[in-house]
Amino acid sequence: MVCPYCKEEIADGAIKCKHCQSMLGAGTDSGDVSDRSWVAAILLCFFAGGLGVHWFYAGKIGTGILQLLTFGGLFIWWLIDFIMICMKSFKDINGKYIKNG
Repeated sequence: MVCPYCKEEIADGAIKCKHCQSMLGAGTDSGDVSDRSWVAAILLCFFAGGLGVHWFYAGKIGTGILQLLTFGGLFIWWLIDFIMICMKSFKDINGKYIKNG
């Protein structure tokens, strides 16, 4: 079995990855993980988050435009998004978590 987050080999039926310490319970299989890069998302949010660039990267064009027009919700929305990306709970347009490096 392969860890969906770090792509390292782990034991079949493992609950936690011994390499990246990610929990491997229900709702966290590789089908729920986006192929978009977590590093790219966090960098885009940090440096251009007020312009909603990370939403465009996630494929959510409408939300990106809304955040662009409001300067990231006066940077409050940007801060919330940044925290969500750091916690790896930010989703792309397909509803998959952006967690891969």
